[in-house]
Amino acid sequence: MIKISFLYSNTALVNVMSSSKFQLWGGCFEEEPSSVLRRLNDSLPVDFRLFREDIQGSRAWAEELFQSHHLSANDNLAIQKGLDSVEKEIEQELTENGKLKDAEEDIHSVIECRLFKHSGDAAFRLHTARSRNDQSATDTRLWMLASLPKLTSAIVELITVLATRAENEIDIISAGYTHLQRAQPVRWSHFLLSHAWALRDDVTRLEEQRSRLSRCPLGSGALAGCALTIDRKRLALNLGFDDITPNSMFAVGSRDHLVEFFNWASLCALHLSRLAEDLIIYSSQEYGIVRFSDQFSTGSSLMPQKRNPDGQELIRGAAGLFLGEAFGFSCVLKGLPSTYNKDLQSDKELLFRTYDRLLDCLKISAGSIRTMKVNIDRALNSLEPGMLATDLAHMLVRRGVPFRKAHHLVGTALLRATNLGLDLRNLPYSEYIAICPEFGTEEELKAVFSWEASVEQYTSSGGTARKAVINQLEILHIWLQKYNKECTV
Repeated sequence: MIKISFLYSNTALVNVMSSSKFQLWGGCFEEEPSSVLRRLNDSLPVDFRLFREDIQGSRAWAEELFQSHHLSANDNLAIQKGLDSVEKEIEQELTENGKLKDAEEDIHSVIECRLFKHSGDAAFRLHTARSRNDQSATDTRLWMLASLPKLTSAIVELITVLATRAENEIDIISAGYTHLQRAQPVRWSHFLLSHAWALRDDVTRLEEQRSRLSRCPLGSGALAGCALTIDRKRLALNLGFDDITPNSMFAVGSRDHLVEFFNWASLCALHLSRLAEDLIIYSSQEYGIVRFSDQFSTGSSLMPQKRNPDGQELIRGAAGLFLGEAFGFSCVLKGLPSTYNKDLQSDKELLFRTYDRLLDCLKISAGSIRTMKVNIDRALNSLEPGMLATDLAHMLVRRGVPFRKAHHLVGTALLRATNLGLDLRNLPYSEYIAICPEFGTEEELKAVFSWEASVEQYTSSGGTARKAVINQLEILHIWLQKYNKECTV
């Protein structure tokens, strides 16, 4: 026996559906909302991007109503065919115009109104026992599950670019910095990989969110659950979710998955910003280590000679916006009473803006690094003998001098060289021996002043020696191969 839950008469609904604007509510209202409220309230200019997810959810909901004997086979068929037509219709309009011109307030209303034109009275039954509260929450999760892997792929592409350059440029040695002061020689590859590892952690963090994101809210109603007997787990699996939300009030009121995503995006953007800042510095005329291609540089409207790293600066600036929006959305949530409140409508605007901007930043970063040129000579010129002071201390340690004493002795040598107007390499051997006999023979002392020998000392895992860098590359390549294999399964 078919059990139908139906509120309005067909005549009343036909009149509403046939009007210039269709609302999913309003039976007890005598006046229209004010135009200023509608400007703030209507979300169609933003949530039209959820049309596929809304149709996907509606298909699954109609099928579940049918499977649970709350919808006839004929009505289910009419709804499914109607939704197919609505989807094609909206796709064509968006392709031609880039937006929808419907008078309805949101994408849910648009789809139901259009469905009536294709499916007739069967469309009246689609919203049985469903609320926009669980519908909207479901749409957003579906969109994120479908879209976030594109961000992951963009990060993986950037990691691949960094790893490829690191492999090809492993023989380039440059200055490593602390406090933006020259510190120790490192392989250029080691610098590139330092950013690749941070980005790999971003991939891992995003994937860790999936288990919490992939829980289906549909069937939670407005807040109390579904009054009709349905199988929510079957519904969730039909939509591609791994599980269901365990509590209906939590389902419609929680936006923790968005808070997680915004905070994740701000951290990923922070990593992009730090990489951008390094490259901006290295591209300056004072450093001259990298040169960005024309594709990722801009000029000055006044100074013909200027070549500006605007792509990197835009990434650096965007990182601040991500941080602000992550904090701002948490502020929206912090004082909300339980279940759904209209404050939550802002989630989609922030979601789409964050997603679009971050994807662009990742693509700009990958393109900039793939096409930039590295000036090997300028990289070598960034090195100076004082950066080998630690190597001298290590030489003394190997000869049995305690490190703290070795540190002091090399500092004494630096001071003596400065007073003589020299650097450590040109400080006479006699001066070294006068400070400490453990500096060894003149030949042994001279051997310390080699950039290659310096970096090759650091053979421990994670170090800058060739062997250690190659090991990093091997680990990254294994991870990249595994990731790419899993993505193609």
